[in-house]
Amino acid sequence: MANSTLVFVDAGFLSELSKHFGEGKHLKFDYLKFFKFLAEKRKLNLKKVFYYTAPPFQSNTHNKKEVLRKKGYDSFINKIKKDLLIQIREGRVQKLMSVYGEEFNQKGVDTLMTLDLVLVKDKFPEIDELILITSDTDFCPVIKEIKRFGIKTILYTYIERKRDSKFFLSHHLIDCCDKVEYLKKEDMIKFSFKK
Repeated sequence: MANSTLVFVDAGFLSELSKHFGEGKHLKFDYLKFFKFLAEKRKLNLKKVFYYTAPPFQSNTHNKKEVLRKKGYDSFINKIKKDLLIQIREGRVQKLMSVYGEEFNQKGVDTLMTLDLVLVKDKFPEIDELILITSDTDFCPVIKEIKRFGIKTILYTYIERKRDSKFFLSHHLIDCCDKVEYLKKEDMIKFSFKK
């Protein structure tokens, strides 16, 4: 019988990658089938998906663009959370003004993922291998910590070796994980919704 796994998804990273693969438009695909596929590649049964995201920024006045963005976000989240295998974990978005104009940063999302990762052994004692979908080196300390409990981390990520690419990947993250797999456009397209 195959061992079980948990999937931890950095939604901001996955969204950017989907948009990159879709050449500026997000690919529309069945997330749960995609996550199950990643687990099955490792001959693991998917027990739970933790999906880390943040709702889009909403000002006090709620302009038209913000309202539409929030409506789209709510529709997407309501769709994916119908499946009990997926648990949505939400931070918040902070708006900052810089010399480049408006910038938006997610707050609390990495903290939620770190907290859940460190509690894996307590909440899911049967799990000894987990899947992490990200490119963020901030998770290296917690990955090293859970290794002490005998839990292996399989990193699913993407890298571009182009100057100034948003998909730069530090070897620090690669080195702290037990195995690294690279996400491919064809794997997402395989689970596209039929038009």
